[in-house]
Formats: sequence, structure tokens, C-alpha cells
Amino acid sequence: MMIMIKHLLCLSDWTGEEILETLSMAEKLKYENKNGIRHNHLLKGKTLGLIFSKASTRTRVSFEVGMYQLGGYSLFLSANDIQLGRGETVADTAKTLSRYIDGIMIRTYKQSDVETLAQFGTVPVINGLTDSYHPCQILADLQTVKEKKGKLRGLKMAYLGDGNNVANSLLIGCAKVGMHISVATPEGYACDPVAVKKAQEAAEESGARVVVTTDPFEAAKDADVVYTDTWFSMGVEKEKEKRMPIFMPYQVNDEIFSKASADALFMHCLPAYRGFEVTESIIDGSHSVVFDQAENRLHAQKAVLVKLMG
Repeated sequence: MMIMIKHLLCLSDWTGEEILETLSMAEKLKYENKNGIRHNHLLKGKTLGLIFSKASTRTRVSFEVGMYQLGGYSLFLSANDIQLGRGETVADTAKTLSRYIDGIMIRTYKQSDVETLAQFGTVPVINGLTDSYHPCQILADLQTVKEKKGKLRGLKMAYLGDGNNVANSLLIGCAKVGMHISVATPEGYACDPVAVKKAQEAAEESGARVVVTTDPFEAAKDADVVYTDTWFSMGVEKEKEKRMPIFMPYQVNDEIFSKASADALFMHCLPAYRGFEVTESIIDGSHSVVFDQAENRLHAQKAVLVKLMG
């Protein structure tokens, strides 16, 4: 009998119920971690390969610590350590690594590389970030909102800024769990139409509303959560001078944040650049939960690891 391998390549591959179950597991693991209850039996003896074509702080540390706390072992593989994309095909890398390890997390550029690893490997593959999607981040974000607000369904998320991998995944993740989402981006910097379509399809099932606009004030109006990300993601740093005047109207500042609900949360996946996408008064203010978000990367990803490798 063939065993179906579950992956996390994009949140569109998971049902809303699967996402919510994973968030419940993340909450349980976080509670146990905070209260000294060890769960190092859950992945005892399991090994996770960590492939990094893109550098990272939060992704590497949270996955390595997460595997340790679950009783497993993580193996860091930088672009300089392996032959992936340098003579050896992604398919051959997938087939080879599958003979050694129990799971693969990859943080890279092309979504197709993640999908090829999953297609040709025989172990679970986790998308730690691509230029298209960032599902692990959004699971941590949803966990944070649920912690602070007590629910997800019916709340409104507003995202302002670049229509990047985070925005693409937020659209899908929010729609899957019944959370309304409005994304405001400058013309020419909109989210991937494929991601928008996936979000709209999910929203039809969950009852969420998906709004895509160029008006940041419309997006922020009555929002329960206001979210932004850097305007200068890896690979576009050279566009800084060009992007500055285009994106400045989307800066999350006191004026825009005042349009949100009085008890709105401010979120940012970090690293943040104060004075650009967000002002100090917002990110360092009482509404900001950015470090709770960062912490929850650990707990949400541990839940993913247990779900896929346990």
C-alpha cells in the first residue's frame, strides 16, 4: 500500500481544518515548553535536513531549536555545502537526501525547487521561504492573532506594502481560516494573481472576504490587525532609491494606524526597517506584537514538524 507523504509547500495545499489543527498543536507545544513539560519523545531519532540558499536568522534558529526540543537532530546545509543546482539536479538531490534523512526544510528562491524536491523525494518537504510563498511565517502569524484575539474567523487583517511572498501567503492563510483580508500595494507591485485566485477560492468556502486594492487607508479601515513587511526583500535591495517614493504612502504610521480598530494589533515578520515601512511609534508601541510573532515561529514550526514527521 502506498503511503501518501504530506508536505508544506504552500498553504493552498492544506485545508482550513488542517491549519487550525496545526495551530492547536502549536499552542499545546508552546504551553508545554513554557511549563517545563518535555516533549523530546515526539521526534526522537528523526533527522531534518535544513537547506539554505537564502540566509536567515529566525528560520534557521527556530528549526534547529525546534528539532532539538522535539528530540530530533537537524543538519544545516548551506548552498556552499551541497551540489543542489550546481551540476546535480534538484531531483537527484531529493532522491539522495531521502535515503539519509526523515524530512527536508528548504529556504530558497524558486518555488519550483521546493515542488521538485517534494515530487522526487520520499520524505516530507517544508517550504521555509521562496520568492513566491512563506507558509511557516503565516502559521506563526495566525497563532499570534489567535492568542491575542481569541479567534480568527470574522477578524480583518490589513496588509500594506509590497505584494511579496508574505503577502501572497497571508492572502491564502487568512482566507482558509475565515479571516477577512485586505491587501494594499502600489500599482506594479501587486500580489501574484495565482495567489489571489487561490485566496478567493478558499474564501468562497470559508466565508472570508478578500480585497485587493491600491488604497492603504481603505485596507486599514476597521482592521483588527495591521501588517507590513520590508520594501527591500532579498534580491531587490538595488531598487531602494526607485521604491522609496512609490512605497512611502504605504508606511504604517500613526495616521494610517488610526484608521484601524482601537485595539488593533501591529504585525511585522522581521527584520524591520524603522522609518521606512513602519515608524518607531508603531513598531515599538503598545499595539505591536512583532516579537510574539517571532517567538511563535518556533512553536508553529514544531507543530508542522510533528504533523509531517511524527
